[in-house]
Amino acid sequence: MDNNITISLKEIMSYIPHRYPFLLVDKIVDFVKDESATGIKNVTINEEFFQGHFPGDPVMPGVLQIEALAQTAAVLVVKSLGEKAPKNSGILFTTINNVKFRKPVVPGDTLNLKVKVLKNKLSIYVIEGIGYVDGQKVIETEFSAMIYDKDVKKSIK
Repeated sequence: MDNNITISLKEIMSYIPHRYPFLLVDKIVDFVKDESATGIKNVTINEEFFQGHFPGDPVMPGVLQIEALAQTAAVLVVKSLGEKAPKNSGILFTTINNVKFRKPVVPGDTLNLKVKVLKNKLSIYVIEGIGYVDGQKVIETEFSAMIYDKDVKKSIK
């Protein structure tokens, strides 16, 4: 079983298409194939979104925290599929449920992004995502995503 695997930024970029300023995972510090992953997002004042969210009182937008969890989950799914990953496929959100923001995420924080596969059927994944800063839960959600064929824009079955 793949366990305690670290995935570098360069490798993350080989699995998902996101790039600056929208790449929100700096590395994966734990990976268990088909089960779970833990990503790291180092939050710095240099992030473009802090210019407007909020001047003088910077807070990482909740939607970007959700996106960081989703990117971590996408790496988990694509790396787990390995050679079985369909050519020219992508991963898209289908639902986001039960989001709870527990504490603001601010510059200087290290956001630990823990994702766990709850269910997988065909090309649909249901994922639990929880974010922590200094051991305290700052966000929790459950979301689903599907693998789709970029050429035909439909789910791969």
